[in-house]
This record gives sequence, structure tokens and C-alpha cells, in this order.
Amino acid sequence: MATYKTQTKQLLDNYACISTLEATEIALGESVAVSGLAAPFTGTFTVLALPQYLFIGVDGISGVLLYDENTAVPNQILYACTGTDVEFVVDFSGSVTYTQTCSWITAAQILTYLGIATATVDDTTFVTQCASAANNFAYRRRQECGYFDSLTTSPGGDVTLATIMLDFASFDGMSAGSTNGLSPLVKQLLGVDRPQVA
Repeated sequence: MATYKTQTKQLLDNYACISTLEATEIALGESVAVSGLAAPFTGTFTVLALPQYLFIGVDGISGVLLYDENTAVPNQILYACTGTDVEFVVDFSGSVTYTQTCSWITAAQILTYLGIATATVDDTTFVTQCASAANNFAYRRRQECGYFDSLTTSPGGDVTLATIMLDFASFDGMSAGSTNGLSPLVKQLLGVDRPQVA
């Protein structure tokens, strides 16, 4: 979970556009919780755009979002928000909370992969922590490469297997010395060798 302080806000044509003091890792289509700003800006919203320029409204015919490309505004987040228009104004009182909790694999899947039929309480606790770490790491790596994945459903069997293998793939061939980074097989299964955006 990451929390960012707001810097500006505006509301035009039932779209809110706020900016944060610093760059974020927030991606399109993901959920953010906005608090500390006056209604109707607060609540949980889906990110519809991450504009780089001043938002000036919506085209009345096409419905396309419009921007003033002569006025750069960094670190913006745009979301649907019904209310009376609010002109662009500086507002440091709010915060944006961004929580990524990926749940592609479970501890039970890791235990099966390892061939552990009966696990102790300590084993289960540790493997649950491993599953959480592997889920979030795999999600972040794919996000960095331009993938837009669901947090709750794995993109496919290959990604599921790579996520399960993440904690354990580096232990293969330990006698040959430690390795830095992901194994080539895990990278291939995750699809992180090939960015999906130009």
C-alpha cells in the first residue's frame, strides 16, 4: 500500500482530475481511494486516465476527454465523479491511497508444488508469506513491462506456474553458486523478457 499527498484538484463534466506531489506507480484501470478532499472528490474510484496536461473537459459530441497541451500538469489521476464543476485549484489537504493485493496463487499451491502433503503451522505461515510476496512481485514485474492484469485472476497457467516457482527456482543448482535475478524459465513464463508496450 502506498499513500500520496494531493497537490491540485478539479472537476469538469463529471470527471475529477487530481494530481499528487510525487510520481506514483498507479496504472490505468486500477482502484484508488481518495480522502481528505471535499466532496465529491473522496471515495474509491477506478483510474480512467493518467493525463500529462491540464484537463479542460469533455467534447460534447464525441465524449472524448480534452486537454490543453500547452499546460503540463505532472502526476495526474483522472476518474469519473459526479458533481458541480470545480475549477483547477491547489489543494494539499487530500491523499490518494493505492493498494495492490495480488492473489494469483495460494500457499496450498506452493505446498503441492513442493510435494509437502502435511505442513506444520510454522510451514503454513511461512509459505503463506511466500505466496503473498510472489504474487505481488510477479504482478509488479509484469506491470513494469506494460501488462494490464487483474489482481485476482492470473493471466494464464504460465504466469501461475512462474509465480509458484518464484521463491524456489533460484535454489536449483545451488552448488554451482548463487545467481542474481530471475531464472530464465521464470522470466519466460512471466513474459517479462518482452515488454508489451513500445
